[in-house]
Amino acid sequence: MKISFFIARRYLRYTRKQRNLVSWITRISVTGIAAITAALVIILSAFNGIEQMVARLYSDYDPAITMRSLQGKTFDSTTVDLKELRAVPGVISLSKAIEETVIIKHGKKWVNARMVGVDFSFVDASRLREHIVDGYPDLEENGEPTAVIGASLLDKVDGYISELDGYEELMLYTPLRDASVTRLKSPFRVSPLKVVGRMNYNKDINLTDLLVPVYFAEVQLNYGKDITAIYLHVGKKDIPQVKATLENRFGNRFQVKTAAEKNELIFKTSESEKKIVVLILLFIFVLAAFNLVASLNMLFIEKKENMETMERFGATRQFVFRIFFFEGILIALKGIVIGLVLGVGVCLLQMHYGLLKMPNAGDEAFPVILQIKDVLFILVTVILLSMLSAYFPVRYLVRKTIT
Repeated sequence: MKISFFIARRYLRYTRKQRNLVSWITRISVTGIAAITAALVIILSAFNGIEQMVARLYSDYDPAITMRSLQGKTFDSTTVDLKELRAVPGVISLSKAIEETVIIKHGKKWVNARMVGVDFSFVDASRLREHIVDGYPDLEENGEPTAVIGASLLDKVDGYISELDGYEELMLYTPLRDASVTRLKSPFRVSPLKVVGRMNYNKDINLTDLLVPVYFAEVQLNYGKDITAIYLHVGKKDIPQVKATLENRFGNRFQVKTAAEKNELIFKTSESEKKIVVLILLFIFVLAAFNLVASLNMLFIEKKENMETMERFGATRQFVFRIFFFEGILIALKGIVIGLVLGVGVCLLQMHYGLLKMPNAGDEAFPVILQIKDVLFILVTVILLSMLSAYFPVRYLVRKTIT
């Protein structure tokens, strides 16, 4: 009697420990699946925010569509009917543009820059006022031409816009069109230029660009009526249609390029990084699903006697398979639901309260954009992976256990 009682007690202790082990493995499985699911939601939303930020920084400054001559660097602006261009459906505004590499000097500092001469309409089209760091976004003051410079470019020449004067004066060296190396005179036109604003778009523009009025660039370069490009500001939805229209009319004379095509490498790189990170996280999710396999394995061991009893009552392999397969799905779904709630919750907190700030960006919050299509993609993908993680182990264990 004492021996039987001792054996029963030991068995109960063993069973209790086994159940605790199964419980802990199940919790670990749920935690792993929840963590990876939440990470997928947060990282996809973060990439959406970064993509929109990059698109905004480049598309604000770069015109929606740029027309350049296929015959040479410059072309006579009078050969193009600008009124006809403005009348194209979808075109909001346009600007004649002159782009040239110049040299700017301040004190003992000499730096190469890209001078961009534009019409005054470009100020509104590029949302220049929203990107001014110091000064103001004017290209003319009291009838005299002024300039807006990239923030980093002004720093390179040790310049700054004084609050007292409201501007910084630079010396501008522009190459003369008819200059010859055989002549004794300088091949550059040297002129003082007032810089009244510093702009901040992106690293490339901040380091190179100097905005001036187009009429000033014409005089400096002795271009006359020649220009290098036409910038067209177009609504986002109308870009493909406007591009097709311009190519039909000017395809044999001009190259018509959109901002997305101009910065194709940047956008493709961002998209590739997003896909690679998602694939890595899905691979980690598969590794986390191995905890689900361990949990189902321990559950099989625990319920072995119950399965034998069910087998005596006529339970088939298919019946037992469905029980454990759906048990695995329920464990995975618990983790998926918790992960989705956590991921969506973190994204909403960041979107509304900006808890995480971007480094070296003042007080600007890290951009996060939560999209329903991403949540649905994650939900479908992790459910499919969970089903596969439950299906094959359960199928193997049932075949091995049930005769």
